Amino acid sequence: MNPKLEDQLFEEILRARTRVYHAGAPTPLQEIPAMPNTPYRIFIKREDLGPINAYKWRGAYNAVRVHHEKTGCKTVVAASAGNHAQGVALAARMLGLKAKIYMPISTPMMKQISVKRHGGASVDIILIGDTYNESSDAAKDYAKKHKLTYVHPFDDLYTIAGQATIADEIMLSGEGPFDYAFVQIGGGGMAGAVAAWLKVHNPRIKIIGVEGVDQASMKASITAGKPVTLKSVDTFCDGTAVARPGDLTFDICRKYIDAFITVTNEEVSAAIARMWDAKRVIPEPSGAMGLAGLVKFADENPKAVKDKKMLAIVCGANMDFGKISLIAQRAGIGAQRKRFFRFHIGEKKGGMLELLEKHFQGLNVSEFQYGKTHETEAWPIIGLEAEPERMEKLGSELKKAKVDVEDVTMDPDVRYRIINYNPALFQHPLLMQVEFPERKGALRQFMRTISAHANVCYFNYAYSGENIGRAMMGFEFASRDDQKKFLSAIKDTPVTCTPVDDAVRARILSA
Repeated sequence: MNPKLEDQLFEEILRARTRVYHAGAPTPLQEIPAMPNTPYRIFIKREDLGPINAYKWRGAYNAVRVHHEKTGCKTVVAASAGNHAQGVALAARMLGLKAKIYMPISTPMMKQISVKRHGGASVDIILIGDTYNESSDAAKDYAKKHKLTYVHPFDDLYTIAGQATIADEIMLSGEGPFDYAFVQIGGGGMAGAVAAWLKVHNPRIKIIGVEGVDQASMKASITAGKPVTLKSVDTFCDGTAVARPGDLTFDICRKYIDAFITVTNEEVSAAIARMWDAKRVIPEPSGAMGLAGLVKFADENPKAVKDKKMLAIVCGANMDFGKISLIAQRAGIGAQRKRFFRFHIGEKKGGMLELLEKHFQGLNVSEFQYGKTHETEAWPIIGLEAEPERMEKLGSELKKAKVDVEDVTMDPDVRYRIINYNPALFQHPLLMQVEFPERKGALRQFMRTISAHANVCYFNYAYSGENIGRAMMGFEFASRDDQKKFLSAIKDTPVTCTPVDDAVRARILSA
C-alpha cells in the first residue's frame, strides 16, 4: 500500500470522527452467549441499531459532506442496492442537497421506501439495470455527463474513512483487546477500514475477511495480485454482492487482512438464526456474514480460538420481509442440524411408518415430500432435525442397517419442493388437509392408527413453527370398506382430517 495514501487514510479517519456523529450516534458493542462448551467469547458490533439500520450512513455522510465542502456541489449521484442509498439520502437531506440515486430494477420496495423516508424531497430514485454494476455504470455516466459528484459506496477515501469509525468505537469500548475480528466483504470499504484501524491500535489482532462462496471477489483478487471481476455473483447476501472490489479497498485489504474464509448461504442463515436466539435480532444476510465466518472458523480451528475474544459486526438489518421464510428453511442446514434423505422402500401399507419407527427415534421429522409413482416401489424424502452429532450417528446407523438411502439436502427439486406423483396409480383415494399437534409422536401415532386401513399415496408437510402441524395427504384403499374403517378410526385420534373440496380434488387427481 502506498505510504502516502496510508497516511492520508489515517488522517481522514481522525477527521471523520468530527463529522459522522452529526448524522448518528455510536452503536453498542454487545457480548452474545456462546453455545454450550464453546471455549471462546463472542462480541457483536450492532450496526443494525444505527440511524438507517446499517453501517453505511457513516461513510455516506462523511463522503457527501467532504465533497460538498471541497466542491460546493448542490447535487450528488450514487448507486446502491439499498444501504448506501439510504446513507446518501440521509446525508443529502441533512446537508440541504439533492441526491439522484440509481438502484437496480429488482430492488425491494421496502428499500426504495426507506431511501425516500430518509431523504424525503431531496431524493430522486432512478431504477435501472438488473445488477448493482449496471446501476453504477448508469449513475457514473449521468454524473460525468452533468458534471456532478459521484459518491462511491466503497472505493472513495472519504467513504472508507467514515466506515472506520466503527473500529474507532470498538477500540474505545473498553471490551478489548480482541484476538480475532471477522469482517464481511462486499466492495471492501468497511472491511479495509475496520481492519486498518484495528491493526494500527492492536497489531496482534487477527483480521479474517468473510465472503460468500459465490461472491468472493476480494479473495480472487488477492490470489491474482490485482482486482479481478467475477463473471457472476450470487445475490442471496445482496449487500455484499459485488463482482469487483475497489482499487483502494484492494490495496488496504491486501495489507491488513490476515486471511479469508468463505461461507455458504446456509451458514449465513444459521448465523441469522443464532442472532435471533441470542438477541431477538434478525440481521439481513450480509449483516450476519461476519458471524457466520466466525462460527465456521472456530469450528475448523478449535485450538486456535480457545479462550479467545472474538469480534464480528452485524452490519445491517434491512431485509425484505418475504426473505425470512427462505432463511428459516436454510438455517438448520447451515447449522448442520437439518438434512434431507431420500429412501427407497416398498410401496405397501405401513411402509413409511416402519421406516420412522425403526430408525428415527429421538429425531424431529420436519418435512415429508412424497408422491406415489410406482406400484411396488416408493421413494419418500424426509427432512430430519437433530444435533450434528446425532445426525452423524444416524448416517452410520443407516449404513450399518443397509438402508437404501441418499442425502439429497442440497438437491434443487428438494429445495423447491417438487413432489412427483401419478394419480392414475391411486386406488379409491381420499385427499385430506391434515392437522395434528406439533409434538413428538403425534404424527406417528396417527400413522399407526391408519396403517391397517390405508396407504399413504401423497404427503406434503413442512414444519411451520406453529403448535399445529399442517399437511396435505392422500390416502388410498384396497376397498371402499377400508375407506369407511379409516374414517371411523381417525375419529379417536388428536388429528383432524378435512377432505379437500371437489374442485381441488379434481385438479390434484387430473395432474
